[in-house]
This record gives sequence, structure tokens and C-alpha cells, in this order.
Amino acid sequence: MHILLIHQAFASLDEPGGTRHHELARYLAMQGHRVTIITSPISYLTGKSRSSKIPWSEKQTDGDLITILRAYTYPSLHRSFAYRVISFFSFMVSSFIISLGIKNVDLVWGTSPPIFQGITAWLIARIKRLPFLFEVRDLWPAFAVAVGVLKNPLLISLSEWLETFLYRHADLVVVNSPGFIKHIQSRGASRVELVPNGTDTNMFNPNVDAGAFKQLHGLEEKFVVLYAGAHGLSNDLGIVLLAAKRLLLRRDIIFVFLGDGKDKPALQAQAAMEGLNNTLFLPPIPKVEMPSALAAADACIAILKPVEMYKTTYPNKVFDYMAAGKPVILAIDGVIREVIEKANGGIPIHPGDPEGLSQAILQLADDPGLAQHMGYQARIYVKNHFDRPILASKLMELMLEMVA
Repeated sequence: MHILLIHQAFASLDEPGGTRHHELARYLAMQGHRVTIITSPISYLTGKSRSSKIPWSEKQTDGDLITILRAYTYPSLHRSFAYRVISFFSFMVSSFIISLGIKNVDLVWGTSPPIFQGITAWLIARIKRLPFLFEVRDLWPAFAVAVGVLKNPLLISLSEWLETFLYRHADLVVVNSPGFIKHIQSRGASRVELVPNGTDTNMFNPNVDAGAFKQLHGLEEKFVVLYAGAHGLSNDLGIVLLAAKRLLLRRDIIFVFLGDGKDKPALQAQAAMEGLNNTLFLPPIPKVEMPSALAAADACIAILKPVEMYKTTYPNKVFDYMAAGKPVILAIDGVIREVIEKANGGIPIHPGDPEGLSQAILQLADDPGLAQHMGYQARIYVKNHFDRPILASKLMELMLEMVA
């Protein structure tokens, strides 16, 4: 089986960002299937190009069965909403042209967001008369409307029409959270299957030596509270800074922000202005380096704005935290809270509550035994229910069924 994946935000294991699709592609290749991935040379996380000159097309390989093609994308992804849309459309066009020349494909795999690349995947599937699998990783435009990024009534109507069109014309819609299913079915999808976010538990060994990472960043003898991921509007990291302010007198506690995003400069400026010397901002690192970073943490934070729609999400970082054997301080309600509660793998708090966040941190910092026990429970649960090879196997079976 030869699978064509069109995914502007794809990140390989040697890059910062979510690597779900690279891990899935590697599993498929291990089973003897070919995977061709068309992606962008611009990092979706940082907005930066891999090189000074953006090529029309750039090819790289991962073994004999995975080919990664980087299609031209207009830069300045994080400059403004308008530039972001231009970037999406440029990739939509360039990926379409490159897709036309890829031969002997058996299935086209589109993924959203950005939703515009879904049109490319659908069109290529129809031109080549192939099955079209549409994967939904975020409920766009519903999330954009909920946080106020998308306000224009005409744009909202057009976006909702596009969303419904893709759901109805996909041969199969795959979602990464059970919270998405009802929304998608209500908009006309004929078949929806759940392949949830998860993690490679073999990658995140809790016994990894974190000494070098701690020494490099001056974290020895500290209770390390780690946030790893995007620094954007939805992530509500201002609440974490408010919690850090409340805990300034606890010299043994330090907050580490690992990652990048549009809001990172403002967060750094706020921390400096308020004298939060218990915070440390680090640049994003490739996924292959994340095990040592997570091993250095004593507790990990997952947080989103208190928006009703976010109750439907399964944030990928939560599963990585759990696989690393770390207690999760979860400021997200909904389906992911159910996971943490069933696992007894952390402390759920209400989103938007800096006092609750600071109290949860104190509870774990003052009771190392509790923190270790919760981390152990988290790893056991995620290994039994959300291990990447099990989930990848389900996806492969769905693909084989579509092709057959």
C-alpha cells in the first residue's frame, strides 16, 4: 500500500513540534507500506524556515519507504492572521501541483488543521480516483471562533461550509479525540472512527538520566514544573505566570517553559517585568531530545483557556508526560480530565485558576512520594491504553480496509 499524506504542519522526529504523523508513518513503513508526505519547509511551531531560501520542492527520505517532500509555503506564518491565511493557501496550491506527479498511490490522507490542505487531499483523491481519508485533529473553525480568532461572519460561514463539505465527501473521517465524534457526525460525516492521540512509551523511559539536562540549565536541587509545547493564544500560559508569582518565595520551585509560539516574547517580557526569577524559558527541542527534558521534570503542566469547546480535546503532550512517568497538573476539563482521573495520574484543576494551579504544585512539591506514585500510575495507564504501536495498528487496518 502506498499512502500519500498532505500535512503542512508535519514535524519529523529531529524537529520540534508534534511528531504523531512521523511515528505513524514509521510504523506503517515497518509493516512494508510506502508513505509519501508533502509538508512545508516552514516550522508550524516556530514559524521559521529550515533554510534561508525557501525552495519550490525539497526531498528527503527516512529509510526506503518514507519520502518527505517539502512544498513551497509563503513565510511569515505567525506575523498576522492574514499572513497565516496566505501561507495556508500557498501550501494548498504547491502541494496540489506536487501531488499530481506522485504515482502509484493507493490512498490519500488529508489532515486538519489547517483545513485548507483538506481540499488539496480531496481533490487529488478524486482526480486519481482513490480513497480519501480525512483526519481531524482540531475542530476548526469551531475552536477559532470560540477563542475569538475568527470573527467575520462571512469567513465563519465559508469555513463552516468547507468543514461540512470535507466531512461529507471523505470516505472515512478519523478523529484523535472521542470528544470530536458528535460534532463531526452532526455535520454529515457518514463514517467516523477514533484513533486517539497517544505516545511511544518506549521512547519515554522514566529512568533516563536527567543530570546533564539539569546541570545545563541550572535545575539541580529544584522541584521542576515543566510546560512543554506551543506558546500561543489557546495555551493560557499567563495563568502559569500568575501561579509562579504566588510561589516566588518557594526558592526550591522553578517553572520551565519549553517550546515556542506567537505569545512567547510577550510571556518573557511579562516574567521579566514582574521579577519572576523562578521562571526559565527554553527554546524548542527535537522530539528525540524530549525524553531527557521530561526526565528532568518533577511535575508537568497541561493547560488551555477555559473555553467550552476545549473540553473535547486530547492534547498530545498529556500522553507524553504520562509516558515519562510524571504527574500531570491538568488545567483542562472534559475528556482528557477523565483520562487523568481514571489513571490517578495527576491533579486536575479548573482552567483559568492560578490559585488552584499553585496549590496543586505545592501539594506535589511537599509530598514527593505522592508525585512519584501519580507518575507511576500515569505511565501504567498510558501504556495499557494509549501506546503508539497499538493505535498505529488500528489506523493501518482502517487504511487497508479502505484500499481493499
